[in-house]
Amino acid sequence: MTILVIGATGRVGRHVVEQLVARDASVRVLTRDPTKAAFPAGVDVAKGDLLDIDSLRGAFVGVRTLFLLNAVTGDEFTQAIVTLNVAREAGVDRVVYLSVFDADCAVNVPHFAVKSGAERMLEAMNFGATILRPTYFIDNEAMVKDVILQHGVYPMPIGGKGVAMVDARDIAEVAAIELIRRDRATGRLPIDTINVVGPETLTGEDVAAIWSEVLGRPVRYGGDDPSGFEQNMATFMPRWMAYEMRLMAERYVSDGMIPEAGDRERMASLLGRALHGYRETAVRLASA
Repeated sequence: MTILVIGATGRVGRHVVEQLVARDASVRVLTRDPTKAAFPAGVDVAKGDLLDIDSLRGAFVGVRTLFLLNAVTGDEFTQAIVTLNVAREAGVDRVVYLSVFDADCAVNVPHFAVKSGAERMLEAMNFGATILRPTYFIDNEAMVKDVILQHGVYPMPIGGKGVAMVDARDIAEVAAIELIRRDRATGRLPIDTINVVGPETLTGEDVAAIWSEVLGRPVRYGGDDPSGFEQNMATFMPRWMAYEMRLMAERYVSDGMIPEAGDRERMASLLGRALHGYRETAVRLASA
């Protein structure tokens, strides 16, 4: 049967599609503008929007398993709940849902609260689902590389508790493994939650030290105050989103994103290899 990938054009979603194709899965993607998206040969591309019910219903025809990744938008919660309702209407009860680490704790951060609500819906409506809870994406560092390279400052206020940053490729491969497992199962499997974490728990000072070594010159940590971070984010994203990023950063500072016992071992076991680390991305961004 076909696996529908929603969120297929982003940092994680495009890797999910590639991983599924490499595993000989039948894949369909839903995108607003197929002309702007390049997918591997054999991928079925459906045009539509999560709030366009007719196109959403059409995308689910012949689908058994869903990968759902909702972008951070003002109507993210509506998109998530509508999509899960339409999935259930279409008879789809096998889901891999991309949530976020500690979604049920950081409820003052809008997109964390959204994902916690979607998790509750999956449980309450008896979906068979894998809930992936990734930490901070290493790939997000592309947004701040210019500040690091040009000004010698690591500007993300991630604090001193530590964040187990994870590579999008690792998130996507775990997602693909779980999608295949559920799609090929003889029946609906119970809900499972996986903390998707990286190999190191890094503080702001740790990350600055990595960049100093990679660049061969000093890079300092910009500090824990998120106000400057919010102002910088507001130069290239909506003000409400920049404020939400500030709220998220405040949670990094107050709580960190620290793996539970066994999280890393479970990731390595699922992937059958070592996890991608932060330095790898720093070297790639520096060389680019």
